[in-house]
Amino acid sequence: MVVAVSGMDSLGERAAKMKEALQKSQTITDSVVSILGSFDSRLSVLETAMRPTQIRTHAIRKAHENIDKTLKAAEVILTQFDASRQAEAKILKGPHEDLESYLEAIEQLRSNIHFFSGNKGFKSSDGVLNNANSLLAKAISKLEDEFKQLLASYSKPVEPDRLFECLPESLRPSSESPGNLSSGKNHHHEHQNGASETGGFKHLTLIPPRILPLLHDLAQQMVQAGNQQQLLRIYRDTRSSVMDESLRKLGVEKLSKEDVQKMQWEVLEAKIGNWIHFMRIAVKVLFVGERRVCNQIFEGFDTLLDQCFAECTASSVSMLLSFGDAIARSKRSPEKLFVLLDMYEIMRELHSEIEAVFGGKACNEIRESTFGLTKRLAQTAQETFGDFEEAVEKDATKTAVLDGTVHPLTSYVINYVKFLFDYQSTLKQLFQEFESSGETSSQLATITMQIMQALQTNLDGKSKQYRDPALTQLFLMNNIHYMVRSVRRSEAKDLLGDDWVQRHRRVVQQHANQYKRNAWSKILQCLSTQGLTSSSVGGGSAVSGEGGSGSGASRGLIKDRFKTFNIQFEELHQKQSQWTVPDTELRESLRLAVAEVLLPAYRSFIKRFGPLVESGKNPQKFIRYTAEDLERMLGEFFEGKTLNEPRR
Repeated sequence: MVVAVSGMDSLGERAAKMKEALQKSQTITDSVVSILGSFDSRLSVLETAMRPTQIRTHAIRKAHENIDKTLKAAEVILTQFDASRQAEAKILKGPHEDLESYLEAIEQLRSNIHFFSGNKGFKSSDGVLNNANSLLAKAISKLEDEFKQLLASYSKPVEPDRLFECLPESLRPSSESPGNLSSGKNHHHEHQNGASETGGFKHLTLIPPRILPLLHDLAQQMVQAGNQQQLLRIYRDTRSSVMDESLRKLGVEKLSKEDVQKMQWEVLEAKIGNWIHFMRIAVKVLFVGERRVCNQIFEGFDTLLDQCFAECTASSVSMLLSFGDAIARSKRSPEKLFVLLDMYEIMRELHSEIEAVFGGKACNEIRESTFGLTKRLAQTAQETFGDFEEAVEKDATKTAVLDGTVHPLTSYVINYVKFLFDYQSTLKQLFQEFESSGETSSQLATITMQIMQALQTNLDGKSKQYRDPALTQLFLMNNIHYMVRSVRRSEAKDLLGDDWVQRHRRVVQQHANQYKRNAWSKILQCLSTQGLTSSSVGGGSAVSGEGGSGSGASRGLIKDRFKTFNIQFEELHQKQSQWTVPDTELRESLRLAVAEVLLPAYRSFIKRFGPLVESGKNPQKFIRYTAEDLERMLGEFFEGKTLNEPRR
């Protein structure tokens, strides 16, 4: 119990001490709070006292920053002013002496304008901008003058010799006739030889390479200044006249359909031959050269590039095409077919170059006009085919072929057909312009057969002009034989076929047989025994059997037969030695065919009835010829002799 009381007392004492300690701690805390409160009050007073100083310090620092910024801005502005003065000095000197510095000055001026446009707060910026823009306009105007002057000074018409030097050797004018580009009828073959030398064309330098970069820089500045239209006008006016004059120097003329109609055919044919060469030179040399110039001057400005090229070549292209168009629209005639094909051929040859050189939307009209001419030439050529067939069938020329030889119409038509086969590839292209079937070879065969048939129809009509039926047959034999022989010796045989050849050879033989019947049947009747072998006719001596004397035939009748034979043979000889079979082989064949019929009959008649005449008076008066004499005289038939020409 005592122990418990003693423990409680000890615990109370400790509690009392702790309470006392807590009270002291509270007193200290209150004292510290009091001290801190007074310190905070003093700091607040101090801060209030220092605030004006802080404000002044911040203002001074801000002022320093503003001064630095102002100085830097002033330095930039002064630099721009200095650059403007330098640029102005260079611009006032003009571009002619130092174009590179002049262009640099313009770039600097543009930079200055951009700077002041972005610094409108500067109170003099509007005045500066107005001055700079005015100076830039003057600078661009001087650039325009410089571009015009520089382009004009290097834009001279091209002499023909320089154009010829760019051609492959086979297409250049001959030294004998430097002014003549075409040999007329041979220009088709010249084209064939020259076509393989497509890569043989040399580049034509129209403006020196060192000048082109300068012109490009000038053009670039004008485009940046928005002066595209002025640039286009200058380039078009300058270069267009160069293109036109270059072609005129070459010999190109702008001709109308009426001009073409008035020309003699020989003159027109020569002009067409030259025009074919002019087209090739213009497209492959002159226009290609101009395209390269445009590409370099207007590099980076594709739309302007195409427009400048289109406008500077439009007049030249029109001048070239006008002649081709006049030919295509002029009155059709058979002799024009081959030059039409030559013209169509060159337009087809140049098709890919025209598409490449005159590419771009701005050149649409030029491309369409050139391809339109190609189509018109094809159309006119095709219509001329039809005209030719009709003209052959209806040819009513009164050209007399008195000797039955080959008619000029036949040789003309056959030569015409032969020439057609020189143009087979061209004709296939032409037919494809209008046909989608692709059967171009059969079309050519059909046309050729139709022309041949038209010729035969016409020859049948012409053969009826002869009074002598034998000459009618000789005429038809000669002409159809000429057709067959010509076809066999040309490419036409492959197209018309062996069947055509064999069929017409039979026709030739039929006419030869008809000739023999018409010419020799009457004279062969004189050598017939018909009417001579009756038992006895009138008075006088007679022969019988194999020529012995007796009552077989009257001497008077035999004499009359010999007399009639002589008269008829001499008439035939006189007449038919004036007739002509121009083909040697056919002539000999026909003579042999006559001899094979005539000579055996004559020998038989002489053998059987000759003794009756020979035993009487003047036998040579009746038996004038031996079989050998007749054979020799037959050798003079079909030689086309004149009446006064002596016998061989």
